[in-house]
Amino acid sequence: MRPRGSPARGLPWRRAGSALSFPTMASDTNPTAAFLLGTPLFHDFASAADPDLYAPVPDDWTIGLADVVASTQAIAEGRYKVVNMVGAAPIAAVSNALGRVPFPYVFEGDGANFAVGPGERDAALAALAATAAMAREEFGLLLRTAAIPVATVREAGLDVRVARVAVSPDVAYAMFAGGGLAWAEGRMKAGEHALPPAPPGTRPDITGLTCRFDPSPSRHGVILSLIVRPQPGQDGEAYRALVGRVLAMVDESPGMARPLPEGGPPLRWPPIGLAIEAAANRQPGRVGWPATAGLFARTLASNLLFKLGIRLGAFDPDRYIRELVANSDYRKYDDGVRMTLDCPIALADRIEAQLEAARAAGIAAYGVHRQDAALVTCITPVPSRRDHIHFVDGAGGGYAAAASALKELESASTAG
Repeated sequence: MRPRGSPARGLPWRRAGSALSFPTMASDTNPTAAFLLGTPLFHDFASAADPDLYAPVPDDWTIGLADVVASTQAIAEGRYKVVNMVGAAPIAAVSNALGRVPFPYVFEGDGANFAVGPGERDAALAALAATAAMAREEFGLLLRTAAIPVATVREAGLDVRVARVAVSPDVAYAMFAGGGLAWAEGRMKAGEHALPPAPPGTRPDITGLTCRFDPSPSRHGVILSLIVRPQPGQDGEAYRALVGRVLAMVDESPGMARPLPEGGPPLRWPPIGLAIEAAANRQPGRVGWPATAGLFARTLASNLLFKLGIRLGAFDPDRYIRELVANSDYRKYDDGVRMTLDCPIALADRIEAQLEAARAAGIAAYGVHRQDAALVTCITPVPSRRDHIHFVDGAGGGYAAAASALKELESASTAG
């Protein structure tokens, strides 16, 4: 057996020029950046289900967690773009607070989790607390937050391990394994390790975070959001085989079930997310209309560039759209597989049948949700660069609804 944290043969443990999730504005000698850029980089997503291929996060690191409370209710009220914007805001806020030092994170639709080293801890948690204040005061949403030392997770008998998956030549997303992140989420939701919001009026710097695209309708039948986690104590090989079967079905589907079309998601003006973006960036105590007017003008200009295909300096709108599709995180791993797929209804049925059989056999727990469109939330600090990132979720409940379905199935299994 490989020692824990050692790389599998043929997988790059350190890769020169490996893809980043954010523009690197700091030296790779920064400990947090150096750790992330030294983790295994997968080009085959199927490898994500093997935790032995991941690098253990140092004991002195901290996990930051954020979760929109009552997100399914807010989504049912038609506030899906608000929930996704607030859910992605901690990533943008922490990135900007750290000077865009690369750090491992994962977007979960109605929240986000990340890990940082001791040198970045205070700035990251201050940004997280400021994001919670913004969510409450601008959108009336409770963004539950927590900070848990990695050492505490290991004391509970679990682990926090990180690897990356390259989704394009320009972007790689971090993945988490070891069970520690899921355990930490449970502790946060139980009210432990809570991080209080910043004082009223405090705002994070979320420069680059936008929600200007319309939902992207399904082209093949249904947008399927799914979460698949291994059952505690189950045979790891059986879980990896399940993931392999599901991925094989996805890979054989039209366009590998990517939820965003080659031409990118719909874009209109004014964008439906304009008011949301304006509110998220509003500064208390200042007159709001100049900033809103500026955003209004910028979105009009960018819409014309996209519609007419006009290049402006180093920015090429056609190239940006191609990269948007390639850079999207429609499948990821955080102690379990998460995917948002555009697939025929028959394929969705086959996937659910596989998952139900695995649940009955004690191999995996799962939750799924079907809707008719996908949603993308973007972080683009420098539009002319190729490493802009795009978070994909279902537009009618997405991962939040899939997580609720997973809990219901787990409760039914426990009761039975």
